[in-house]
Amino acid sequence: MAKESQWISGAIKRPGAFRAKAKAAGMSTIAYARKVLKTGSTASERTKKQARLALTLAKLGKAKS
Repeated sequence: MAKESQWISGAIKRPGAFRAKAKAAGMSTIAYARKVLKTGSTASERTKKQARLALTLAKLGKAKS
């Protein structure tokens, strides 16, 4: 179990950066992630990677509930 959770700390390079982008856009983190990942989005590749990670981490949080 400890090894599974270690990938998360290695995957997060800029803690809070994506949340700040979502807040600046006036959206929740999940809503902003979905917007960024829509086809035709002009977001940077870094933002798209952050969005994918945000959705993945959201799914992990739901699994534990």
